[in-house]
Amino acid sequence: MDGIRGIRAPGLDGELSVPRPGAAAQPAGKSFAEALGDALGQAEALQLGADGQAEKVAMGAGNLHETALALEKADVAMRVLTKVRNKIVDAYQEVMRMSV
Repeated sequence: MDGIRGIRAPGLDGELSVPRPGAAAQPAGKSFAEALGDALGQAEALQLGADGQAEKVAMGAGNLHETALALEKADVAMRVLTKVRNKIVDAYQEVMRMSV
């Protein structure tokens, strides 16, 4: 074994990777902005789908049950996004109140 690079964790087949000093850390997943953008896109898609189904029902061609479900999904997504927005605004205001 050659120091820390030879350490093995139980259940792992390979060696532990130790980052070199000065090496940039790779992000584990999406950034907050990307995740928020994806959530906004999904909420918009749900809203557009619900609108389309409501138009079909208005014309007499759609399924009322599926339309009600689509509208409820879009409503829940909008409520969640509103709560997330409110939390972001609260956090921003709290940071602005901090004294430097």
